[in-house]
Amino acid sequence: MWDAITQWDVSVLHWILDHVHNAFLDALMPIITLFGDGGIFWIAVALALMIFRKTRKMGFSMGLALLIGVILGNGVLKNVVGRIRPYDYDPTLVSILKRLPSDLSFPSGHTLASFEAATAIFIRNKKWGVPALVLAVLIALSRLYVTVHYPTDVIAGLLLGVLFAIVACRVIDLLYKKFEKPAEETK
Repeated sequence: MWDAITQWDVSVLHWILDHVHNAFLDALMPIITLFGDGGIFWIAVALALMIFRKTRKMGFSMGLALLIGVILGNGVLKNVVGRIRPYDYDPTLVSILKRLPSDLSFPSGHTLASFEAATAIFIRNKKWGVPALVLAVLIALSRLYVTVHYPTDVIAGLLLGVLFAIVACRVIDLLYKKFEKPAEETK
């Protein structure tokens, strides 16, 4: 079954190469994909949000979601599934990136981190969440465009990112309830 999925994935990537690639996107997509590198952008946003009381819960939710993703997505799933990158599977899938990832492919870490962070933002603040989700979608699409992930890697990253963000937001809500009550009772 995995071979059938991979064949479909490869056909989608070839379609993108044959029908979507152009000079403008060849310049833009490597820049967009940088926003997901190592989750650094999203980590920085989470840390910045933690500074201010009004956005602290959002920042903690993002941080916890990102931590869950690093552990379960990048730490466990990538190693359990052990899926090689598309350009290693099919050498005709040439990436436009100058520096190619050397780790495993499933799930897409860029997509996972982006949807964890963007979903946590959306849950806490719809107005800020919409642009965050748009950026997450663009980052996910960029991973296909630069042929470093299969479509199913990106879909898994998206679904897991949303799930981990929901879990993180619920955990943070529970922690806030637990630690806010004693503080209120002492007043």
